[in-house]
Amino acid sequence: MTHPQAILFDWDNTLIDGWAAIESGLNAAFAAFGKPAWTREQVLANVRKSLRDSFPEHFGSEWERARDIFYDAVQASHLDVIRPLPASLPMLDSLTHLPLGVVSNKQGKLLRAEAAHLGWAPRFGALVGAGDAVADKPSGAPLHMALRQMGLSAGPHIWYVGDTAIDMQAARAAGCVAVLLGDAAHDGGIAACAPDLAFADGVQLAGHLHTLDK
Repeated sequence: MTHPQAILFDWDNTLIDGWAAIESGLNAAFAAFGKPAWTREQVLANVRKSLRDSFPEHFGSEWERARDIFYDAVQASHLDVIRPLPASLPMLDSLTHLPLGVVSNKQGKLLRAEAAHLGWAPRFGALVGAGDAVADKPSGAPLHMALRQMGLSAGPHIWYVGDTAIDMQAARAAGCVAVLLGDAAHDGGIAACAPDLAFADGVQLAGHLHTLDK
C-alpha cells in the first residue's frame, strides 16, 4: 500500500462524538410522530444514511416535517455537546503535511458549523456534508466534490477514513482506498465492513503512515 497523497475523513464517530445531538434530534422527530424513542445503542446501530435518504423510510410522505423537527433539536444543542474523539487531535496534528478533507452524511451546514466551533476548519481543504453533492454516501459523489475543492482527483493515492460499511462503500465508489477506524462493532464488525485497511484508532493510523514515510 503506497503512502496517501491526501486523506478524507468521515466526521461523526470518526473524528468527533456528536451522538448526543443526533439522538436528541431523532427522538424529537419520533415523539412528534408517536414513534418510540431510540436508545444511544439503537442510534449507533442504525444511523448510517443521510437524512434525505433515511427519513422517507421512517416518516413516509411527511419526512420533510420530521426533518425540520430534527434539525431544530440538533441546532439547539450540537455545538454544546460535540467532543473530539481522544485520538483525533494527535492524529490530525501528525498529518499537517498532507491535504486533509471531510466528507460526512451530516448536513453540510451543521458539519461546517461544528468544524468552525472546534477551530478545526483551517485544517481541512474541504468540508462536504449531506446535501452538498448530487447524492450522499454511499455514493462517491461527495468524495469527488471534496477532492475537486482540494484540487485533487480520486484514485488509489487517496484514502477515505470512516467507521462504517457505508464509508467503505463510498470510498470504493469514488475509487479511493477504504480505511476503517475502530472495530465497527456498531456495524457488524470489521469483516462485514470489508475495508482495505483497518486501524484501532487515529494514533495507530498516524503511526502506520510514519512507518510508510520511513
